[in-house]
Amino acid sequence: MSIRFCELRQKEVINMCDGRRLGCVCDAVMDKCGHIEALIVPGQSGFLTFIKSGREIIIPWCRIIRLGDDVILVDIDGNTLKKG
Repeated sequence: MSIRFCELRQKEVINMCDGRRLGCVCDAVMDKCGHIEALIVPGQSGFLTFIKSGREIIIPWCRIIRLGDDVILVDIDGNTLKKG
């Protein structure tokens, strides 16, 4: 299966552990060969989602469960969740 990055950016990321919407993909981490190692989602904002926190959520590729038509399902608990 191949997918373009612009298609990934249009998908919303949902955490299967708690059902929380993490946001849409904004960036990716790639290795030297161009394989995706992680997806990056903008961090949740503070006050009523108006102010961006500037922290990003880094989702390792191995934690992605499914790439759906509209969403990306991930399995990340609070301890695994990395903020950049």
